Amino acid sequence: MKIYDAENQILGRMCTYVAKDLLKGENIAIINAEKVVLAGNIKKKIEHYSIRVKRGDPFKGPFFPRYPDDILRRTVRGMLPWKQATGRSAFRKLKVFTGVPEEYKKLQAEKIKSADASKLTTTYVTLGELSVNLGAKKRW
Repeated sequence: MKIYDAENQILGRMCTYVAKDLLKGENIAIINAEKVVLAGNIKKKIEHYSIRVKRGDPFKGPFFPRYPDDILRRTVRGMLPWKQATGRSAFRKLKVFTGVPEEYKKLQAEKIKSADASKLTTTYVTLGELSVNLGAKKRW
């Protein structure tokens, strides 16, 4: 099982690596989902995601998540062949957590070097801040 620490990682870049590992058949756990970074104009990112959340009928869908762990899972799902059996079985091997659960505190978590956001020169918003703006109750 691979454990990825998502703190200060760029969302899209990290999710591509996770999707490739899932398709190889590995079990993956991602911790600190609320600290993932979305690079770009903050107001545009919030507006883009709020449109996705409000789209559709509240009873019939399509439904889009508001919480950071669910948004990260949905992003990885978009990079998998969801309508095929391989994509669905790979997606079942993914676990995403806000914060660090007790069972993963003693284990060593990896960081993806090419997804590191510490050298970003643009503005960015974390998934935790985005979720609060989408109307999620802060539970992390």
